[in-house]
Formats: sequence, structure tokens, C-alpha cells
Amino acid sequence: MKATDISQADYFHKVVDCQWACPAHTPVPEYIRRISAGDYLGAYMINWQSNVFPGILGRTCDRPCEPACRRGRVEEQPVAICRLKRVAADHKGDVSAHMPRPPATRNGKRIACVGAGPASLTVARDLAPLGYEVVVFDADHRAGGMMRSQIPKFRLPDAVIDEEVGYVLDGGVAFIAGRRIDSLKELLGEGYDAIFVGCGAPRGRDLALPGRKEAAANIHIGIDWLASVSFGHTNAIGRRVIVLGGGNTAMDCCRSSRRLGGADVKVVVRSGFAEMKASPWEKEDAIGEGIPILNYHVPKAFIHERGRLTGMTFEKVAASQDDRGRRILSPTGEPDVLIPCDDVLIAVGQENAFPWIEPDSGVAFDRAGLPELDALTFQSSLPSVFFGGDSAFGPKNIITAVAHGHEAAISIDAFCRAESPRVRPPPMTNLISQKMGIHEWSYDNAITLDPRFKVPHVGPAALKDIGIEVELGFDVAVAFAEAQRCLNCDVQTVFSEPACIECDACVDICPTDCISFVPNAAEDALRASLNAPSANLSQAIYVSEPVKTGRVMAKDEDLCLHCGLCAERCPTGAWDMQKFTIDIAQAGQGCRSRA
Repeated sequence: MKATDISQADYFHKVVDCQWACPAHTPVPEYIRRISAGDYLGAYMINWQSNVFPGILGRTCDRPCEPACRRGRVEEQPVAICRLKRVAADHKGDVSAHMPRPPATRNGKRIACVGAGPASLTVARDLAPLGYEVVVFDADHRAGGMMRSQIPKFRLPDAVIDEEVGYVLDGGVAFIAGRRIDSLKELLGEGYDAIFVGCGAPRGRDLALPGRKEAAANIHIGIDWLASVSFGHTNAIGRRVIVLGGGNTAMDCCRSSRRLGGADVKVVVRSGFAEMKASPWEKEDAIGEGIPILNYHVPKAFIHERGRLTGMTFEKVAASQDDRGRRILSPTGEPDVLIPCDDVLIAVGQENAFPWIEPDSGVAFDRAGLPELDALTFQSSLPSVFFGGDSAFGPKNIITAVAHGHEAAISIDAFCRAESPRVRPPPMTNLISQKMGIHEWSYDNAITLDPRFKVPHVGPAALKDIGIEVELGFDVAVAFAEAQRCLNCDVQTVFSEPACIECDACVDICPTDCISFVPNAAEDALRASLNAPSANLSQAIYVSEPVKTGRVMAKDEDLCLHCGLCAERCPTGAWDMQKFTIDIAQAGQGCRSRA
């Protein structure tokens, strides 16, 4: 293998698994260290720079960072990264002085953002400080998009949305509330230099089953029903409720139903429990509130008596694999299952709907109804129109929408300056030694054995009021203890071949056997020759230039705990612990360098 080029921006970035897994590349270990030090304001601003909505995401994020967390490789549960983000938001104090002010001068360019959800608001936050006149349109009278309309108040209070959306709008962004955009061509005619479409995936999928039309009064599309609840138009539901679907929207529907009068609420899913798209914690919360989940039930018909819904019938199926290894569901042959109900909520998926974009507008769509976009720039076939969030590639989550917004803002900025949006500004990286003395580091490298701490909940009272936030969040003492579980995987082990005398002290002291001195070989052979054979091909092997005996140092990045014991034990200083930082480029003057 060739010696590892650690100067490449993505090498150590991939080793910081949590940051790499985050679509917005939030520097997780750094903000967790700030929490450990009681610097909640600093932790919040680190989050705000990358993910824009720390308080919102600290309650609702899909947490792609947590399955990637290195702590989860040495014990059962990862660090509670998402809930620590909320700690920073809850304890930050007044941050208004740290937020950007409206620009003193404008650059003469006007940008329209369709929809006031997380993608559009991110575009607005990134472009407004650069002098762009950004106008955000939304049919609702309050900004926030799906964060406000689709997420129940018991998970995300309005006050949190108001605060963090307010930081964006107060930065010189114009919000036109209550205006639904009905024509792209009309909007193009209003003289905007670029248009960003961030209107989400606003249409919930329906089920065309027998009885659907006759019993329509008590059959509701999940996302529409959640919006109706959110805006106060719906405040009750029948006693017996069936929720169809296995995603997070279904979990929000069933838990909301429990709070609006549904005493007998069931979730019915055609797949198995493990295959449900809902996050594990969302399923746990629903079950914890007494809501059963019935798996392998395929809906067949809505049962009604002269238009009054009385129940649903389901066919029981079992999972198997076909000759190609594909998973299929086959009827078990058992009698159909009849489940009585008063209301049904359909939450079986969402799809984009662009009736306002005329066929001759210049924006092309694929067979799935999604816009044909440059996946790098988010630019459509009409060069001045960009997409992001759920409206770009289909329903995802808030943090993905934020990431899309950052990338689209870079593209819009380049487009408005008559430069190629495909020329992406590079990130800024740095490595700084953490050595303070012979055995002293500027970070806490002790490896705690504490299991993951649980977030306290309100309890049964939460089921009586849909406005009571269920999770209480960590207090500062528990937050500190949870933060200590972080392994600081942004502090990297950096090896210097000339200083190595091959005493094997680092090999002897390594608690995970991740360091080996072996003859160099092709990657497959090298991985097999390590002290602990390296099976995770998605994580790199750090390979040195040949040392004095001609062997190479090979360290399995998958096993390393970043504990620093190798650097402490090394008698010649061949190992050092160096903090790696990467600042992902965003729209702005600092991004325009071609260096």
C-alpha cells in the first residue's frame, strides 16, 4: 500500500465518523468539549454555523451521526450527540449579539425562496449577509415549513421554532407570509436573479382501497392531518384509531392521536418491525405510550356502514426471499384480520407535487416527478432555478435539507457572479498538536466506562395535553457526564517515521491492538496481517512510509479509540495527538478563493 497522505482534506474527516456522517458536517467532538467546559454559548454557535437550527435539531434530528459514533463500537450505545446539541441550545443564554445583522449595503441581486422550511431558510441565512436581497415566500403565516406543520408540539414547541427561525429572518431576510406561489413563470417575471425551490414534499400518498371514497370523512392523509393539528384546526379524533405506515410521520400521527382522545390507537405496518423506516427511538416512544405496532399486515379494505367508517380488513403476510435474494411478502393463508376503528390516518409516504411549475417553464422533471438536477450544484435545467430539501430528491429530514441549503447557496452565489456553480470552494483544514507536557494533553483523554444516560420524560401527564413537551432534556450535571463519553475522535494519532525506533511500545500499550508493524503488502493481505485483522473496509488503514527495518506502521482507524496511550508511551515522540479541524465551505467571501 502507498503511504497515507494525511494532508488530504477527507482523510481525517472520515475518521471523525460523527462529523462525516452528518449531512451538514457539524464538528461534533468540538462542541461536546465546549459543553464539558460549560461553554454552552460556544457549543451553540459551533452548531449554528453548520446546522442553523441547533435547538430544533437537538429535539428532532434523525441522528445519522449516532450510528456512526465510535463509542458505539466499544459498547452498546453511542454518545447522545443529538441530546447534547439540545443542551447547548437550552443553556446558551442570549445569543442575539452573535447573530449577523442585516448588511449595510446590498449587491443588487435578488433571490426568491419558495417555501419557508429549513432548506430555504438556510439559503437565506447564507446569502443575506453577502448583500443579497432574499425574499422567502410561504403559504402559511409563520415561517418554519415542515418543522412547524409536521412535527407535533410535544416534540418541538413553537417557541423553539420562533427563536431559531427568527435569527434567520432578523438577518435582513424578507418573509412574505400567506402568499402561495401558483406560477413559476409569474415568479420568474418578477425580476429575481435566481429562485430557490424549497417547498418540501407536500403531498401525502393515498391508498385507493375499497371503501376509501365512501368513508372519506374519517380517513385522513397523515401529513395533512398533522398540519391541521399543528395550526389548531383539528383538536380531537375518534376513540379507536388506526395509523397506516411505519415511518416517523406514522409515529407522530399515533402519538398525537393518543393526546387528542384516541384511547385505542394501533399502528399497522405491512413490513416487519426492523424494516420500519421510523427511527428506533420514535418506535420506542410510541410503544412506551401504550401504542401497539402490528407488523406484516397488508391493508385490503375500509369497512363502513352507509358511509360511516367502522373498521379495516388486513391480509396477513410473511417475509421471504426470492431466487435473487430480494425480500418479498407472501400471504400466510390465514383469515383476513378485521380491526374496528373510528378514524384512519394514512402515513405511507410522501411525494413531490409541483402543479405550480408549468410544463413549458424550462424546468424538466424525471419519471418519478422529481426535478432533473445537477447533484453537485442543485441547479435545474433552467439555470436560474435551484432546488433543495425534500423538493430536490424526495423526503429526507431536516439536517439533509440544511445541507442542501448550504450547497445551493454556494451555487446561487457563483451563478449570480457569472461563475460556474460546479467549481466548489475547498474546505479549510488544520492539524494542531495537543501536547502540553510529556504526558499532558490539552484535552481530556480519559476513557470513561459510563453507559449512555437517559433523557428524562414528563411522564403520563404528557398524554393529556398535546402541547406539553415530552422530553425534559439533560440538566448540566448529566450533560457533563454524557459529554465525557465522547472519545474525541477529532484528535488524531499522527505518526512520524524518522523518529520511530521500532521498540513496539505503542503496540504493547494499545488497548485495541490497532497498531501493527508489518511488511508492506497489497491492501487485502495487509489487512489480514495486522495484530487484529481489519474487516471494516469502509474505514482506512493508516500506513506509514517504511521505517528502519523496511516494515511499515499500519494502524486500523476503525479500532482506534484516540486515547493517546501510544503517544504517551512512545520514548522518541514518533506519535503525536493532533486535533483535526475542517471548516466546510459555505457561501461567502472566504469561499471564493481558488487556492
